[in-house]
Amino acid sequence: MIRLFNHKNILITGGTGSFGKKFIEIVLKKYAPKKVIVFSRDELKQFEMQQVFSGSCMRYFIGDVRDEARLKQAMYQVDYVVHAAALKQVPAAEYNPMECIKTNINGAQNVINASIAAGVKKVIALSTDKAANPINLYGATKLASDKLFTAGNNLVGDRETRFAVVRYGNVVGSRGSVVPFFKKLIAEGAAELPITDPRMTRFWLQLEDGVEFVLKSFERMQGGEIFIPKIPSMRITDLAEAVAPHLPIKVIGIRPGEKLHEVMCPADLYYDTLEFSDHFVIRPSTLLFGVDYTKNMLGEEGQLVSDGFSYDSGTNPNFLTVEELREMNP
Repeated sequence: MIRLFNHKNILITGGTGSFGKKFIEIVLKKYAPKKVIVFSRDELKQFEMQQVFSGSCMRYFIGDVRDEARLKQAMYQVDYVVHAAALKQVPAAEYNPMECIKTNINGAQNVINASIAAGVKKVIALSTDKAANPINLYGATKLASDKLFTAGNNLVGDRETRFAVVRYGNVVGSRGSVVPFFKKLIAEGAAELPITDPRMTRFWLQLEDGVEFVLKSFERMQGGEIFIPKIPSMRITDLAEAVAPHLPIKVIGIRPGEKLHEVMCPADLYYDTLEFSDHFVIRPSTLLFGVDYTKNMLGEEGQLVSDGFSYDSGTNPNFLTVEELREMNP
């Protein structure tokens, strides 16, 4: 493994979230960074995190990605940035659209501007399957964010800063997701589990795998890519059975802005989608001069997918069984 982060300064926006905590845990275990900077809004979450991650390399910056000046202060001498800060609750975004736009779109551009100004080497922004063919406000803001980051490379001139995006699906047990919700209902003695539609499927990923994929993407990236891991799908009915086999399900109807199936590589972009052994790459719409995206910085080679190819949670060849879901959700 390339010791990419040894003796380097790393900043993670939204660093007190599920991803941020796991990312920092794994980075501190695998590497010897000079500084790890948590950049987030909530002082209580930072205080709680300081009880766990208190090493001499840790720094905690109170700040909002809406504040470009504060980002520039925090990024002084930073080598690598992970942009994980976002407003991500679909119903909240539908009700408060402008707040979601301020954080997810304006905040993305602020991260780009600050990274270039600070001379950051590489930036990876986290995306979501909801950004592919979006039907809700959250997904639309993340698509806009993806476009900002992949186009951010056009702004750097002769500087070395490079931007890429990692897109993946639902994370097992992340804050605000369905598994903690189900477990809360079970603990409260619920007589049934509510599901929106029995046909629903989702891409399913463990947090550690998401972090490892981001770390690998730092090594693979040339700039402008959207990296998408090959991960399994799950059926919501199978998940309910895995978590509470003794409880019946109650169909409550699909929520505003929700899809039956999620997409990570849209069929309309098949001509820019490359398949590698364990992941896909969507090339940027404005290609970087002299970059061959069929071969990444690790020397791995990919090929264009077939006409009309779509990476869809409903047609994914790899589905988790009830037993596998139970193992993933102890």
